[in-house]
Amino acid sequence: QVQLVESGGGLVQPGGSLRLSCAASGRVFSANAMGWYRQAPGKQRELVAVITTGGSTNYADSVKGRFTISRDNAKNTVSLQMNSLKSEDTAVYYCNVYEFKNGVNYWGKGTLVTVSS
Repeated sequence: QVQLVESGGGLVQPGGSLRLSCAASGRVFSANAMGWYRQAPGKQRELVAVITTGGSTNYADSVKGRFTISRDNAKNTVSLQMNSLKSEDTAVYYCNVYEFKNGVNYWGKGTLVTVSS
């Protein structure tokens, strides 16, 4: 079983920055995608950014140029650097690991990001 623990959420003013981190523990197959999703009140969960073991990345159009995802394969961690934050970035952010071998998704419990003045 894989456990994901997120950290780094909080309150930030518009235009500010935050860095989210997620650590995966347990047996994680080496071929996977690690990513971040978010869910705002009253909205569906959506992809923010994802990065594969090989380093390929994909971003939601709404965060391109502002957010950067990175990972450390040796430590099974993934981070999301969020710059130029906007009020519409306010959401609960969830860490995700998708294992290519068996098609299983793992989710963290989420961390709240609030962008407000």
